[in-house]
Amino acid sequence: MRAVNASFSAAATPASPGRPAQSWTALLALYGTVSFVEAIGISQVAAFLPLQLRGMGVPATEIGQLVGLLTACQFVLGIPLVPVWGVLADKYSRKAVIIRSALVEAVVLGALALSVTPWQVAVSLLLVGFQLGNSGVMLAALRDVTPYGRLGTAVALYGASQAVGLAVGPALGGIMIDGFGLSLQAVFALSCALSVAMAVLLVVASREVRPAVVPRGSLRVLAAEAIRGVFSDRNTRRLFAVLGLALLARQMVSPFLPLLVIDIAGTGPGLASTVGFVVGAAALVGALVSPLSGALGDRVGFRPVLVAALGGAAIVLLLMPLSPGVAILAALVACFAAFSAATSAMVFGLVSVETPSERRSATLNLVYTPLYVAGIIGPAVGAAAAGITLGAVFVAGAIITALAAAVVLAWARRRVATGG
Repeated sequence: MRAVNASFSAAATPASPGRPAQSWTALLALYGTVSFVEAIGISQVAAFLPLQLRGMGVPATEIGQLVGLLTACQFVLGIPLVPVWGVLADKYSRKAVIIRSALVEAVVLGALALSVTPWQVAVSLLLVGFQLGNSGVMLAALRDVTPYGRLGTAVALYGASQAVGLAVGPALGGIMIDGFGLSLQAVFALSCALSVAMAVLLVVASREVRPAVVPRGSLRVLAAEAIRGVFSDRNTRRLFAVLGLALLARQMVSPFLPLLVIDIAGTGPGLASTVGFVVGAAALVGALVSPLSGALGDRVGFRPVLVAALGGAAIVLLLMPLSPGVAILAALVACFAAFSAATSAMVFGLVSVETPSERRSATLNLVYTPLYVAGIIGPAVGAAAAGITLGAVFVAGAIITALAAAVVLAWARRRVATGG
């Protein structure tokens, strides 16, 4: 295709009216359901990966570092593809790109259910790279149909649906394994079937929500222009940096939370249920509380809520390795889940309202890029820290989260001082 100027502002055409878009509440319910189911599968992989490796005969001394490396595998192929999915969504079909993600997740979970060696697990997790890139597309579509005054609430509810799925997944897996005597393979197989069901639901129930302007030009040039447009804006760079630091801390500690549960609870009977309770059921409490952050952000501003969420998350991370028992650890996990969901919601809200309209869709499509970068760096750094002591992982995560809070505070003070 002949190279053309692919600027989203100069080389774009208005979206055709077509069929009316769904109401924002209907679209929120649909996307929330899809995100909820997707998160169930993702969380089960994270929660039970140590148990899967142990069942494969991996020595206990090697599981911690292997968990970190395998977790990082999920994002290796995803990073270069994220801008491509965003451009394809805006240029051709957001609906098709979202359906693609649900189908790939089904393939990943099916492959994990069939894996019997660590290298097969690694190959399965590498395929996650082809699944990524749907959340930003759904956020962009929601932003296009949601009234301004309800934006914080909508984004927080969408984020909560994912957070609830992250909580339900491990709890459901623990019940299936310890309550009904099913295998871990059966857990992955059920989540595979649910992902297929979400693809069918999207085909039947969703409509296209086209961006305000549809980009024109070659795929390569458009993807490069999208990246350039996002990172040329100072506010966007700062928001992505803050989100990146927060997600880096989360990705550092999340793979090792099941190991902390095992360290506190021991390896006796009912271990899967205990892991599911702490990683899943406790996080559910935080996820259910997190939508309040959206309403609060709409009332008092996104930045103050963001600072409070980051500060709270840092304190909780410091306390986790000091937990005297499973119940205390579960309570801390619930708090961390609430603070993490609030952090993401506030950043997404700021991106939605502060990004110029001609770059908004491209920016929201790339908003999860910090997650993918953190998904590679975080587990790898966590694996190195775990080689010293498991508690060092959580201390490092707390320091990084506190740094993110300091960045937001300095940014807010500079805005007040300059009147910008």
